[in-house]
Amino acid sequence: MMDLKIFFSPVEEHVYRDIKDFNSFYSSIKIYAEKMPEFENADIAIVGVEEYRGAGERQGLARAATAIRKKLYRLKKSIGSYKIVDLGNIRSGISQEESCLRIKEVCSALMQNSVLPVLIGGSHDLAFGQFIAYEDLEKLVSVLDVDATLDMDDTHEVYPNKKHIHQMLVHEPNYLFNFNQLGYQSYLVDQEAIALLEKLYFKAHRLGDIRKDLAEIEPVIRNADMMSFDLGAIKSSDAPGTQFPQPFGFTGEEACQICWYAGINDKLSSVGFFEYDPDLDDIHQKTASVAATMIWYFIEGFYHRRNEKDFKSQEYYKYVVSMPSEPATLVFYKNRRSEKWWMEVNYPHEAAQKRRLKADLDRNCIIPCSYADYEEANRGELPERWITTHAKLI
Repeated sequence: MMDLKIFFSPVEEHVYRDIKDFNSFYSSIKIYAEKMPEFENADIAIVGVEEYRGAGERQGLARAATAIRKKLYRLKKSIGSYKIVDLGNIRSGISQEESCLRIKEVCSALMQNSVLPVLIGGSHDLAFGQFIAYEDLEKLVSVLDVDATLDMDDTHEVYPNKKHIHQMLVHEPNYLFNFNQLGYQSYLVDQEAIALLEKLYFKAHRLGDIRKDLAEIEPVIRNADMMSFDLGAIKSSDAPGTQFPQPFGFTGEEACQICWYAGINDKLSSVGFFEYDPDLDDIHQKTASVAATMIWYFIEGFYHRRNEKDFKSQEYYKYVVSMPSEPATLVFYKNRRSEKWWMEVNYPHEAAQKRRLKADLDRNCIIPCSYADYEEANRGELPERWITTHAKLI
């Protein structure tokens, strides 16, 4: 078993010293103060990140985890028992690349013990370290990225936090099965990057489209293995403490709703919250409060997971829709309790040998969808989710 302590610094005492409330979040978890808590039997591990060089000289990013903890620890604990540890902060490596590898090692060790890492602080390029942690798990991965921009620049002139999505797309070995971007703003994004994603059967979802009906994006979130959240995706009136605050973006409430959807997703196994800079926040540290509340809602969602994966059980209705062309039928499932929808995507058996083990393709061939997809199939039209998933399976 890897000794994770070699990577970490303890939580600073001033963060929690004056907390006396027995019902506080802080009083309900185990933290690295004098002794590193054992993580093997935990559900969730909070991991602070101090690395900032991926965003230039913005040293405030190194203090983000501490500022967010000050707000998070003082929130009230929810109903039920928490099995949460706070491992402290990952110390920065000699280089930004070494810090990224440290994040990989930590996330990999946690996930192999079925512990979900919650990364807080640092620049958004560190999501690449979160991503490459899945390399050791030997499975295809679906990535969810929440950001106002699309960090796909491949030039040497830009900082790493503007090119890490490109790194994911070209990484070898290739285990990226799906990629979804939430909340991009058209006037901030190169349309050629959007077109490239579409050629790869990936998807970028525009802020305006999402805000028309936030519930329609829930199936996208439910399909993710990992989520990285750039706090710059939240509008500046709610979260001013980022390098490029935007007048438009998700509200704090919408960001919390996204985090709830992510937390309740049985499939999701890691999450990261990046790009908060306390030096740029207001005097009340409003952005830290928003980030802490987002993490609270994520954890609340996590403890409402229901393991909704046995589609042959009595918990599901099964609907078979006849289609006018190939495929002859589409199969949908609806959970009786949650009323969430899923759709089956068939693939040729030779695809199992072409891509990965059949078991891993099976994991991706029944996909989250919405009632709108079912209605579309009843009109004789193939849902876009089916088309793009089938293209990736064959």
